[in-house]
Amino acid sequence: MNPLKELEKLEEYLKIKPLYWDLDKNEFVWLDTRLIPFQEVYRRTRDYRRVGEAIRDMEIRGAPAIGVSAAFAMALAALETTAANTDDYIEGLRRAREYLASTRPTAFNLFWALDRVWRVVEEHREEGVDAIREAVLNEALTIYVEDIKNNVEMGRIGSRLIEDGDTILTHCNTGALATAGFGTALGVIRYAWYEGKKIHVITTETRPVLQGARLNVWELKKEGIPFTLITDGMPGLVFKKGMADLAIVGADRIILTGHTANKIGTYMVALAAWDNEKPFYVAAPTSTIQPVTDPESIVIEERSPEEVRKVMGKYPITLPDVNVYNPSFDVTPPRYITAIITEKGIAYPPYMRSLKRLLEK
Repeated sequence: MNPLKELEKLEEYLKIKPLYWDLDKNEFVWLDTRLIPFQEVYRRTRDYRRVGEAIRDMEIRGAPAIGVSAAFAMALAALETTAANTDDYIEGLRRAREYLASTRPTAFNLFWALDRVWRVVEEHREEGVDAIREAVLNEALTIYVEDIKNNVEMGRIGSRLIEDGDTILTHCNTGALATAGFGTALGVIRYAWYEGKKIHVITTETRPVLQGARLNVWELKKEGIPFTLITDGMPGLVFKKGMADLAIVGADRIILTGHTANKIGTYMVALAAWDNEKPFYVAAPTSTIQPVTDPESIVIEERSPEEVRKVMGKYPITLPDVNVYNPSFDVTPPRYITAIITEKGIAYPPYMRSLKRLLEK
């Protein structure tokens, strides 16, 4: 596959371009999501370490976007490493890989993308440094284009679950800003909108970093999709009052049992949907599925207490020394998940069977 030729076919879906590779300058470029919706600032670099910082500090966030960015960071490392000896060159790439793998522990796409790039390194080991460098960049571009293509296909498949006139509740940002440019859960919603369905979106604010209030609002306004913003404590009441017909969320990691790690608060949305007999869907590419079966193996990232003590990193909302617990994700048990939408199809319970089948496609 020529990734750039494939990209040309997807341009109509790239109304928002959150990250890309500058072919003329061999630089990685990304939209700093920390500043949305008040500023639209693109960053660029030739240093893979800077990409790692951007991932860790949530300039780049969302599991698919993290994976694609890590692949491009490896391409930067391949360009930066100057060793002429193949073994020394690969050792430099190994150090870059280890550094990038340490940035965010929960998003499985990060490790999936690094593993894909590393397989290419090993496949071209005997061909020398120049061949490895070219192959790594080509693989990163391929991962980038595949992410957009797969998300569009996921949107097409998932839109079948949305009826004309539906109101959809979503939690956290899963749109273009969380991917290479189209979206997972919000991509499904976007596709339904493109089909002409008259829908309405209810988005939570998504404390403590406010991905819903900042990023979803920004994306939905750009698309012209009608929406309502609510606080994180409102989904139960919203479902109880019949204000939402279904919920669609994304995922940072799914295991074969169907246990799904997503932004903190997702579990509570799933419980509210279940208690009110409303469908609760997860939308994620198969690159988010980790082929393991132990829910205890899912690492839950804990972030700085300052994210809770302050809003937008600036405005204190409590005492400066208050004790804070700040896990970034929770795990929703499969019994509360109606179905899992992927680019290869929709998985229904029992997930051990259906998810395995999708991974084998």
